[in-house]
Amino acid sequence: MEQRIVDFIAGLRALGVRVSIAESGDAFRAVEQVGVIDRNTFRSALRTTLIKEPQDVPTFERLFPLYFGSGGPPLTNPQEGLSREEQEMLRAALQALLSAMSRADADNPSSRRLTPQELAQLARLLQMLLSGQGPSREEMQHAAQRAGVQRATHPAQQPWLTQRMLREIGMQQLPEALQALLEQLARMGMGREALQQLREMIGENQQALAEQVAQFVGQSLARQATENPRPQAGPDLMQRPFQSLTPSEAAELRNQVRRLAAHLRSRAALRQRRGKEGTLDAKATIRANLRYAGVPVELRFKRRHLKPRLVLICDISTSVRYCAEFMLHLIYELQDQVAKARSFAFIDHLEEISEGFTESRPEMAVRQVLEQMPSGYYNTDLGFSLATFCHDHLDAVDRRTTVIVVGDGRNNYNDPRLDSFQTIKRRAKRILWFNPEPLPLWGAGDSDMYQYIPLCDAVHQVSNLAELADAVDRLFDAR
Repeated sequence: MEQRIVDFIAGLRALGVRVSIAESGDAFRAVEQVGVIDRNTFRSALRTTLIKEPQDVPTFERLFPLYFGSGGPPLTNPQEGLSREEQEMLRAALQALLSAMSRADADNPSSRRLTPQELAQLARLLQMLLSGQGPSREEMQHAAQRAGVQRATHPAQQPWLTQRMLREIGMQQLPEALQALLEQLARMGMGREALQQLREMIGENQQALAEQVAQFVGQSLARQATENPRPQAGPDLMQRPFQSLTPSEAAELRNQVRRLAAHLRSRAALRQRRGKEGTLDAKATIRANLRYAGVPVELRFKRRHLKPRLVLICDISTSVRYCAEFMLHLIYELQDQVAKARSFAFIDHLEEISEGFTESRPEMAVRQVLEQMPSGYYNTDLGFSLATFCHDHLDAVDRRTTVIVVGDGRNNYNDPRLDSFQTIKRRAKRILWFNPEPLPLWGAGDSDMYQYIPLCDAVHQVSNLAELADAVDRLFDAR
């Protein structure tokens, strides 16, 4: 327990809570007095000795169950209340169900066939729920690796990563499979009372398993925060990944955006002056001088239209919200260097947000947009939003327009609507994609990023404000 308390204090410090050596000593002395049997008294003793600022209380409350939790409630065995005959019936029904699902595409071409990996995950999940034996630590670690938990950097990502882990162990296919299993048992003659009991106990095991996964994710994130402590805010803050920003750090970056935009505006204005001078147009010069055999020579220059026309399509769901916020802020701070800009935001549906930026300062307009479309986990539908854009707003795009998509390319396993994306590409001058997600996660899970990449003219990883500023700066390069 002493080492657990030491790790807990390190976790608090990693998340920006100031805990002195003297306060750590006070915590150990308090625990010696009250003990660890009464959980509430133990928590109060630690909070009283370690926390001195009101704004640090939420961090304490979020971390405490991660370090001192029980790992989640255990699963129970639903078969204990069944007779031997009903248990044999359950085993036969389960085997028949898995066999039927493996050949679902032959019997029903419209259904999505499970891959061998998905089928194995579903079979293992059903076995756990029907036997009451939860996943091993190795299985948890493998699922966490597939979900990208080891790359996460902040405990606030726990709900999102928990959902991803549950998908990785087969929870997405579970409702349909359970319904089919119970229907098969009913056809085989299992009584209504036994079926109802089985349904309830499986439901309780589902909830217990979800809590176990949440505890595992939380403990992993807390351990990673301790092992990789957050550097203090300073000049390197622009290099900090968006996913790991605390609210206070995000607020500090918002203050830097206007200074950063002023720098980018100066660079863009310099390019504009150089563009007005033009470059030698050899073909036009030859044609102009044909009428008098080239003596004297009259030079012709190419005039460049450097102010881009932009359309922004921004994902403002939880996982990429900071990136979209800073992107919108930068673009509208640079409005005098942009010929025209129209902006659209989406989570599960698309809305145009351009008007707000004509009526308010960029920082106010961005805040209003984020309040208007509250964040959420695992409800992103980019494909539907692209289809809506093509149906309602395609007039925003012409041959001079650069379309910029800001997001991680995740569709929550919905149709990516590549046809709509191709329609936009045919009308636009170019399509750029700004993705804040780490490159190893592109294409993992519900990411359709590698389906969109071939249709883009350029793709930029913008995991922090420095990378985002560099990508925005390239918009104003001479072309």
